[in-house]
Order: sequence, then structure tokens, then C-alpha cells
Amino acid sequence: MRIVSGKFKGRRITPPKNLPVRPTTDLSKEALFNILNHQFSFRELNVLDLFAGTGNISYEFASRGAEPITCVDGDLGCVNFIKKTAKEFDMDITAIKSDVFKFLERSKMKYDIIFTDPPYDFTQEQFDTIQKLIFANDLLQPDGLLIIEHSQYTKMEHLEHFTNSRKYGGSIFSFFEYEQEESDDDDDDDFDIEDDYNNEEE
Repeated sequence: MRIVSGKFKGRRITPPKNLPVRPTTDLSKEALFNILNHQFSFRELNVLDLFAGTGNISYEFASRGAEPITCVDGDLGCVNFIKKTAKEFDMDITAIKSDVFKFLERSKMKYDIIFTDPPYDFTQEQFDTIQKLIFANDLLQPDGLLIIEHSQYTKMEHLEHFTNSRKYGGSIFSFFEYEQEESDDDDDDDFDIEDDYNNEEE
């Protein structure tokens, strides 16, 4: 596992082998951040990483200047590894051991980007609940973005605020955001994830 861009580009991170994780592949991660580069200036973005696992995605955000970053995972080993790595790299990452559903129910913070990578064997209802809790509790900034990573067997397009999905290998990223009022002056300049999706082959 390596950081693909930013301040720590090329740095390798080797988590313990006994962690119960399925890290996002470097290929999928690089493709995801190529999309985000068109929509966000990463510096000082407030990021929430749910089911954070090894912290793979959070390190990528931090390397690009995002801060603060909050990681949530239910496994103590994962949380301790994230804390250790964040301290080593001097990253503004807070790792919290918590059940993600309970965290979402009680959180009052708003985030610019929320990334969530639940276990692929979660039920459809569990995936739906994550998305619904985030929007019901108003955890996303008005111009923010929710990204849910899942397998081809999970469907997300039926949920409110869904914009589109991108597939990379066995992983799919589904994107959700509030509808933004468009002006004629901005139409040509705004980045459209769906256009990028339709124009790029898998």
C-alpha cells in the first residue's frame, strides 16, 4: 500500500497482517482522486472516513493537504494503527473507535467529503442506512460529497441525492451530493462527474 500523490507521494505503508480489512487498491484509489481533483481544492477540507480500516484513504487526503480528518472504525487494531501512522507522518488525523452507525446517529459535525467503505458483505439495507443517516442528520456540507465504495452486488442508484457511479475492477464508487442551483455563466466551468463517467471507458 502506497500514497499515490501529494506531500508523501510514493511512501509505502505496511499495516499488520492481522487487521480485518480489505484496503482500496492503489489503482482504484488513484482513479478516485483523479476525479476529486477536478472538483475540490484539498487544502483544509474537513474529511470523514468511515470504516476506515488501515486509514488508506485518509492518508491520501492528508498527503494532499486536507485537514482535519476523522477516521471511524470499530476495530481497535485499526484505530491504533491509524493513530501510529498519523503521528509518524505528522498528519492531522483523529482516529475514533466506534460503531459507525452509532457515530452517525450522534455526530453533529458537517464535513466537506465523507468517504465510507463498509464490508462488501453488508446487506443492502445496511448500505442504505449509512447513506440515509448521513443525509438525515445533515452531516454533509451543502456543496459536499458523499462517496460509498461497494461491490457490483450492491445497488445505490435508488437512493436520494445519488448522482452516478464509477467502476474500477471489483470496486464501485457511488457519489451523492445535494442538488446545486446552476447559472448560465457557470455551466461551462463546473466539473460534472457524470460527464466524466460517460466519457471514460473502464
